[in-house]
Amino acid sequence: MDKAPAHLLQAAAPDPAPAAADAVLRCQAAVLARRPLAEAATALAAELGDLLRCRRVSVGLLEGEDLRIAGSSQQVELDPRHDAAAAVLAAMHEALDQRLSIAWPPATADAPISLAQRQLAGTGQACSVPLVAGQRIVGALTLERDAGMAFTPAQLAVCEDVAAFAGPVLELKAAAEAPWRRRAAGWIRAHLGSPTRRQVLAGSAVLLVVGALALPWPWRVSAPARLEGSVQRAVVAATDGFLQQANVRPGDRVTAGQPLAQLSSQDLELERKRRESELRQHENAYRAAQARNDRTQMVISQSRAAEAQALLELAETQLERSQLVAPFDGVVIKGDLRQNLGAPVQKGETLLVLSPSDSFRLIVEVDEGDIGAVAPGQRGQLALAARPERPLAFTTRRIVPVATAADGRNYFEVEAVLAEREAGLRPGLSGVAKIEVGRRSLGWLLFHRAAAWMRLALWSVAL
Repeated sequence: MDKAPAHLLQAAAPDPAPAAADAVLRCQAAVLARRPLAEAATALAAELGDLLRCRRVSVGLLEGEDLRIAGSSQQVELDPRHDAAAAVLAAMHEALDQRLSIAWPPATADAPISLAQRQLAGTGQACSVPLVAGQRIVGALTLERDAGMAFTPAQLAVCEDVAAFAGPVLELKAAAEAPWRRRAAGWIRAHLGSPTRRQVLAGSAVLLVVGALALPWPWRVSAPARLEGSVQRAVVAATDGFLQQANVRPGDRVTAGQPLAQLSSQDLELERKRRESELRQHENAYRAAQARNDRTQMVISQSRAAEAQALLELAETQLERSQLVAPFDGVVIKGDLRQNLGAPVQKGETLLVLSPSDSFRLIVEVDEGDIGAVAPGQRGQLALAARPERPLAFTTRRIVPVATAADGRNYFEVEAVLAEREAGLRPGLSGVAKIEVGRRSLGWLLFHRAAAWMRLALWSVAL
């Protein structure tokens, strides 16, 4: 080990060491007065630097195997990427590795290795003291002075006392600010440090997992679902014509007999007047033949009058049907006619679709892999996207035996009925339905899809 030059050991008389009790109390008060770790470490460094008249005091704390600078008495923080911070950390590591307080120039003749302290001190003085919490080392203090102010054994003893009292407090503050993962890892190391305990815990965990996988759990088939009206009524054009008026739009609620739309009726009015005129002509011819007692002409006129009467009733019926009315109380679910006013319509063309507003059926799109477990009469619950907090109970009623291909999958439609009528429901609402189909083990529920996929994959490659 290198010895300090004689002229450094015989330097000018250093400052006397402050009283140990007073220094510990002042430093401990500075640490306890600040709650955040960074502020507490900075306050400790500033207080210790003022007591020992140091140019800079740095506080380093261990995080696992890494050492970082938590506080410094200088206003400018030490950047770990700079050489100055690297020199401070090297001096701290030197004290931590030897678990001793190290100073340069050496305070005693049999001083430990102090290469990093010498490099940090340069033409001045430096020392590093381990921060301890009980028997554990949690960090280090590094003090730097200008030339002519060497550290004495008494001053090192003061630093060691301060480190012994401040170390546990700084460790607690660091633990409080650590991420939950680091706190959990520390708890595991503290409580499960021995191999026997780890083996017992691992065995217990395996048994717990196996037992949980073997327990029976409710098997519920989940699938997209939508609400539809129990019936749907199409409102069609009774005759060819033009759309003259539209009174409703999709989503509007209507009552029975309410006018929905109006077709142009000018042609029908003319047709009705023409049939009325023909009827009067045939009636007049009948009366004239009757006056002449011409039975043949009477029969002919009477037949023509009956024909004209039938055509007149047809024209009146068509004229009445030119006004489209709601056949029952419900809601309009399709047909926005306001964008097509004046457009021609053909006889039999669907203009509007209505559905009851208080009677619904539920359509559940069950995947082909789960349809084998679904049967009529099973119960389930529906969570609508518009109100997921209030699930609706339902009962399956019928399975449509034809698959539907959409969105890259095959599914079967399962019709269901809601257990209760609730206000605020509308046709077209969608959500997710869960059908209760029985009970299976948790392991089967978690892995049956993967197992089915694997069997199908092996089958496809002929294994």
